[in-house]
Amino acid sequence: MSQACEWLLADADATAAFGARLAHCLSAGAVVFLDGDLGAGKTTLARGLLRALGYTGAVRSPTYTLVEPYETAAGPVYHFDLYRLADPEELEFMGVRDFFTAEARCLVEWPGRGAGWLPAPDLTLQLEREGTGRRLRVAAGSASGEGVLACLKG
Repeated sequence: MSQACEWLLADADATAAFGARLAHCLSAGAVVFLDGDLGAGKTTLARGLLRALGYTGAVRSPTYTLVEPYETAAGPVYHFDLYRLADPEELEFMGVRDFFTAEARCLVEWPGRGAGWLPAPDLTLQLEREGTGRRLRVAAGSASGEGVLACLKG
């Protein structure tokens, strides 16, 4: 799969708004990789997605817990942050495969740190700082991801 698009996001509000837009295009079972440096807006985007799915509680980066589960009206969302993962094999010990189900939407920050233990992504989102905003590149990794990308462009 090689389809990709770019967006310029002016600020944190625009990043959260894109997350909300993504929520409306993303079906259950989707796996989304979120790449970018510290402070690039990965958690802000995830927060926007969760709010759009009806979650009203606190949304924090799961840096120390590795995964935060959220129950939404659209089904479960699992938000992973693998930044502090010492060894990808730790994912096997935490039962990572149990999270990636047909009912769940999974968002994975720092996916490179879980290489070999994570399923292939439907979408990869790359966030980079650009001035006071962000440049977002979205690449499809599956037929489902191509559908999401088409929805985002529409």
